[in-house]
Amino acid sequence: MILVVGGAGYIGSHVCKALRRAREEHVIFDNLEKGHERATGRSNIFFGDLRDRVSIDRLFSEFEIDLVMHFASYIEVGESVKSPSQYYRNNVGGTLNLLEAMARAKVDKLVFSSTAAVYGEPVEVPITESHPKNPTNPYGQSKLMVEQMLGDFGHAYGMRSVCLRYFNAAGADPDGALGEDHRPETHLIPRLLLAARDSGINFKLFGTDYDTPDGTCVRDFVHVADIASAHMLAMEHLKSGGESKAYNLGTGDGFSVREVLEVAREVTGKEIPVIEEERRPGDPARLVASSELIQKELGWKHENSDLKSMVENAWNWMLEYPEGYDR
Repeated sequence: MILVVGGAGYIGSHVCKALRRAREEHVIFDNLEKGHERATGRSNIFFGDLRDRVSIDRLFSEFEIDLVMHFASYIEVGESVKSPSQYYRNNVGGTLNLLEAMARAKVDKLVFSSTAAVYGEPVEVPITESHPKNPTNPYGQSKLMVEQMLGDFGHAYGMRSVCLRYFNAAGADPDGALGEDHRPETHLIPRLLLAARDSGINFKLFGTDYDTPDGTCVRDFVHVADIASAHMLAMEHLKSGGESKAYNLGTGDGFSVREVLEVAREVTGKEIPVIEEERRPGDPARLVASSELIQKELGWKHENSDLKSMVENAWNWMLEYPEGYDR
């Protein structure tokens, strides 16, 4: 059985849908602090928190787990700068609890939701997996610490892992059943779409003086469905005895905030009012991936990651579920 930690969240719920389609037996472990029970579909859910060792041990005593997928991290860069303690407590401490429980239960396979933030300010673009790791914020630092722990657990206990370093996850389930519902919403595309949908909401553009063609941050956006397919490939890699690896997930194409704004205006037919703000602490100017390694070694393809399609999928879901999963 596969354990999906954080399976009620944005990416975890899409991965669980892929697992259901593949008829892979699995169970979700989630405290619903950030996730939504309605996003779990027909998947079995066990309520608990990684910071609570008792609930983790109870989970492993009730289910025969073969492989773990781990999505249960705090993910906001700005928040991590203001409150690093909660990021280290949850992202690092909680993961340590999970790894210790896995070691006790002799579960030796894990797919980890990592991030491009482990690289920090890039010295070369596109960024490959061998790029220096120098996070510029506690969020990225916490993810890098987990990657380092996984290496140590691999040497000590034979635990094998695949770390998937997402660039900017975006879009929604093309079938319309799942979407992005963070409270509050801080990701670029849904913030743009909320400003388009709701009169009186302005889109805040953080930073217009970066060393980029139009002065705004450049990011590599990858569709959440393509991220889900990468998890399925990583799972099969580990099941077949594959070694520990780290892979980037991106398209190799960077779009500035202003470029995404124009696509959102085109898709929604709305003007989208903008307020320009100062830079957020810890935001690198340009993050664009090279995903050649996972394409070559696991056969991954970013089939859904056209920018307009990602914005359209997210917009359609938002119109269908105006109150998110509370509808």
